[in-house]
Amino acid sequence: MKLWGGRFESGPSEVFERFSRSLHFDRRLLDVDIVGSQAYARALERVGILTAEEREKLVSALEQIRLEARSPQFFDGATEEDVHTVVIRKLKERAGSVADKIHTGRSRNDQVSLDTRLWLLGQIDHTCSLLHAFLGALLKIAREYPDAIIPGYTHTRRAQPVLWAHYMLAYFEMFSRDRERFLEARRRVNVMPLGSGAMAGSGFPLDRQAIARELGFEAITPNSMDASADRDFLLDFLYAASMTMLHLSRFAEDWILYSGEEYRWIELGDDVTSGSSIMPQKKNPDSLELIRGKCGRVFGSLNALFVTMKGLPMTYNRDMQEDKEPLFDAADQLDGSLEMARVVVESAKLDPAVPAAAAEESWAIATDLADALARAGTPFHRAHQLAGQLVLSSLRAGKKPADWTAGDLTAFAPEFTADMVRYFRPSEGLKTREIAGGSGPAAVAKALDAAEARLESWRR
Repeated sequence: MKLWGGRFESGPSEVFERFSRSLHFDRRLLDVDIVGSQAYARALERVGILTAEEREKLVSALEQIRLEARSPQFFDGATEEDVHTVVIRKLKERAGSVADKIHTGRSRNDQVSLDTRLWLLGQIDHTCSLLHAFLGALLKIAREYPDAIIPGYTHTRRAQPVLWAHYMLAYFEMFSRDRERFLEARRRVNVMPLGSGAMAGSGFPLDRQAIARELGFEAITPNSMDASADRDFLLDFLYAASMTMLHLSRFAEDWILYSGEEYRWIELGDDVTSGSSIMPQKKNPDSLELIRGKCGRVFGSLNALFVTMKGLPMTYNRDMQEDKEPLFDAADQLDGSLEMARVVVESAKLDPAVPAAAAEESWAIATDLADALARAGTPFHRAHQLAGQLVLSSLRAGKKPADWTAGDLTAFAPEFTADMVRYFRPSEGLKTREIAGGSGPAAVAKALDAAEARLESWRR
């Protein structure tokens, strides 16, 4: 069946029907389509289009369809162009001719917008729950190694020693911003468009605020043309999803490196790695590589909808049907990646001795020496030069930081004092970085407590 056709002398060609069909991907909107139609039936009763008996008949039939849709065979044999038409056919089969009234004052334009918004509200909530679980895994592995020291990097070169927990908290903050973006997107999704009609508003005095309250929306769309034309809320979600995937990709790249033979910090679990079909010794970080790879798909979804919407005239255009597949695919890849990342973190083991040795044997403590000189009164530019000269001299002589004694240090330059030799141990320099947000042990412990409290409040 079709929801249109009276103006046409003949039907669409088989090629056009096949080309324009969306049922194969928009079928996942069935549940929210039914919820929206049930609310709309009650709204029609309030304006006298439906009697109480008719409304009850429609609402009950729609509920039966919703329950039947749980069967994998529900869509077998369906030839309709979209999920909305399937629902109308099945509704007419169960409720009879009164089903023809359900579309009074409603367009597929505001119906599709409503369905998409309802679906996306649930999707964002689900994504945030997965994000919370991943954040919890980050904090848990940070707690497991509270004293572990690793080298921090800039330009992929060892830069300064930091605590492992400080490193994990950096990712906590990164993904916390992603959560904020999803909630901001959710605020703009949470606007009820029903009653906007095709683009000029409904010709019936529907109580749009009542419909919004019933469906749990915070507000109604203020302009019917904008409601028909708007897909900004999907782009907001896709941008938030892309940022989260970008951060997951950076995290995956770190751990791919740190679990490799050249670093050997992290041991990934057997349950998140795979072997080689030809090289028996291999333990490949496929889970992390797939996360990194799926990032491109989500970026592509954002770009696809951007390009689709670019240049579209007011208001609705059929191009906008192309919003669903990138939306659904991005949501699926994002959720799968968040879940996979959580399992990777939960399976991982840190070998604290390896990164600690990397921090100790490198010259990552050079800044600590320069800072010590500056605190003792040496101008920092001179302190920087002295520390650099000491590093150069050590590299030429093949000396590591641990090879220096207090006597060696004071003999190198008069500005150095014997007590500064302690800064050749990374743990000593960390103690000077207790500034808020810094990598000092007390600052990190405080930040970890605060992060756990924040996460707990978000979960509640």
